Amino acid sequence: MATTHQPRPIAFPHRHLLGIDQLSPVEISGLLDLADGFVDINRQVEKKLSTLRGRTQINLFFEASTRTQSSFELAGKRLGADVMNMSVGSSSVKKGETLLDTAVTLHAMHPDLIVVRHHAAGAVELLARKVGCSVVNAGDGAHEHPTQALLDALTIRRHKGALQGLIVAICGDVLHSRVARSNILLLNAMGARVRVVAPSTLLPAAIDRIGVEVHRDIRSGIRDADVVMMLRLQRERMSGAFVPSVREYFHYFGLDAAKLTLARPDALVMHPGPMNRGVEIDSDVADGPQSVIREQVEMGVAVRMAVLEALASNLPNA
Repeated sequence: MATTHQPRPIAFPHRHLLGIDQLSPVEISGLLDLADGFVDINRQVEKKLSTLRGRTQINLFFEASTRTQSSFELAGKRLGADVMNMSVGSSSVKKGETLLDTAVTLHAMHPDLIVVRHHAAGAVELLARKVGCSVVNAGDGAHEHPTQALLDALTIRRHKGALQGLIVAICGDVLHSRVARSNILLLNAMGARVRVVAPSTLLPAAIDRIGVEVHRDIRSGIRDADVVMMLRLQRERMSGAFVPSVREYFHYFGLDAAKLTLARPDALVMHPGPMNRGVEIDSDVADGPQSVIREQVEMGVAVRMAVLEALASNLPNA
């Protein structure tokens, strides 16, 4: 029977994890190393640790996200924390309570860790200033989604050995994507070569100034790429000003088997989920041998365990 051993703690000087931009390459590598150890533990029969025993974790989601919320919940429970999911849809927030009111209420409950997803950029940072515990950004508007970038990096590193020097093509709705922003920051910090691929209507202004190559043709964008990362196209962008039609978008920017042949033969196919099959990615590719989309979900639990443990190491013990 496999023996359960706890990964070695890392030095993590931050009270919160609000964005990738606050992390150095050494800190990113440390979190990925820690998460790597949790992958092995999560594959064992006995997965429960006691690192966060006695700690309280609140998952506060102002936006619905079954995948991210369940991943954080499982991560907290496997580390031994008491985890509470706060259903904002049925709470007083819907009745006019402000974000700051919510912060005061939560502060009075004496949690140790709060995981927050909010539709407004900057809202998580604002809440973090008003509570006495550690806060994790689980996605704030189109700003950042740091744990998604970390789990993507872990997935890539486990297949490719390192991030430095890899060509990573991020394709789709870059304009509205917090996943794209966090990944660009992390990949640039770790020495990867980043391309963004999208129609002009889905590219931020001056995107080329943040260290990426801009492509408006998916064929040139993914040529010789080591990783092809597709982004979800929100339903409200599927017609009108952003794209003429779903069919036309898939024809020009969707990933199918023919387009994928332009990337390296061993290129990884990624997607943060949930996928729109037949819109940004073809089912044959999403379920094909180069896809690591399911593995990204597994890496998500390990990365969130690493983040929670790293933050908990700075919590007071009295």
